Amino acid sequence: MWVAIVAAGVLSWATKHAGHSVPESWLENPRVHRIAAFVTVALLSALVAVQTFASGRSLVVDARVAALAVAAVLLWRRAPFIVVVVAAAGVAAGLRALGWG
Repeated sequence: MWVAIVAAGVLSWATKHAGHSVPESWLENPRVHRIAAFVTVALLSALVAVQTFASGRSLVVDARVAALAVAAVLLWRRAPFIVVVVAAAGVAAGLRALGWG
């Protein structure tokens, strides 16, 4: 196990070092900016999907799905972020109080 931990640490350090040693002219390329933006959105979407639809090693549909749907509609309607968070939490809490999820 310690070998894996040390290897992960070395790999993290090597990746960070490689990022610092890339010439700045490469980073100013518009394609790099677009790709970085797409990677950020893809990673955040994957995190939301895993946290919403997974419980342990199985897929579930519970109150989190309804809360995500409410949040998506409110974001689409351009509601303030705090309203989105409170409404989604309220929907999830209400459904859980009713016994779903």
